[in-house]
Amino acid sequence: MTILSEQYTLSNGVQIPKLGLGTWFIADDEVPQAVRDAVEIGYRNIDTAQAYGNEREVGEGVRSSGVPRDELFVSTKLAAEIKDYDEAVAAIDGSLTAMGLDHVDLMLIHSPQPWHDFRGGAYAEGNRAAWRALEEAYRSGRIRSIGVSNFQQKDLENILDNCTVAPHVNQLLVHAGNTPADLVSYCESKNVLVEAYSPIAHGAVLDNDELRSMAAQYGVSVPQLCIRYTLQLGTVSLPKTANPEHMRSNAAVDFTISDSDMAALRELRAQDYGEHSVFPVYSGR
Repeated sequence: MTILSEQYTLSNGVQIPKLGLGTWFIADDEVPQAVRDAVEIGYRNIDTAQAYGNEREVGEGVRSSGVPRDELFVSTKLAAEIKDYDEAVAAIDGSLTAMGLDHVDLMLIHSPQPWHDFRGGAYAEGNRAAWRALEEAYRSGRIRSIGVSNFQQKDLENILDNCTVAPHVNQLLVHAGNTPADLVSYCESKNVLVEAYSPIAHGAVLDNDELRSMAAQYGVSVPQLCIRYTLQLGTVSLPKTANPEHMRSNAAVDFTISDSDMAALRELRAQDYGEHSVFPVYSGR
């Protein structure tokens, strides 16, 4: 599981592990142990958000993991509804207090729009205000890197054209079956690292015949194929699980997908998220 020791370097020189643990939809009472299990297995990248409602539990897992804080990369996200400087300042303080940490390694604006208006209004001024609060926390050392999530090119341009610190990361829905190639390329052109959330499409691709056939050719599982795909795209991969065996399996991706198969996966369209389609990020908007 050499992937657990591999890192990318952000534009500010901060290193981020290539494979992380997502914590969305893990039951609150399971989160501290899930974090401890992941760290014991070798994970060093833990991702949460204010919207997940589990920052306190993630912080507990980090603090009780037995690994020095500076060996872990901990991310969280400003709630999507916060489009105001003062609210953002308070929310940043709130995250650090909830987690019981004196700093986080990455904090993102969770969405360019509030969830109730996802892909609706522009909210350009509000995003600039929230970004200013992140910049100040970054300069103070309480956040080691800052970024955005679910931002399209026009949303990124709004920040890039007005910032004093450019975003280091854009966390996006990226998986085999949904590859926003133009947006990923744009981020790369601006030295913004892409993180892939839901790299297994929230489980929706497990029964996809094309993926099952390709995974069989490599002697791996569909989740392993999907995780490897996002890594070979040059993104951070953030699969979610509370199961230690799945954590180990998700990290057993020391194989290489051929160029022709990578091309086929880029072109694959599989975006049926079943019951999870009610969530804005899976709604197709």
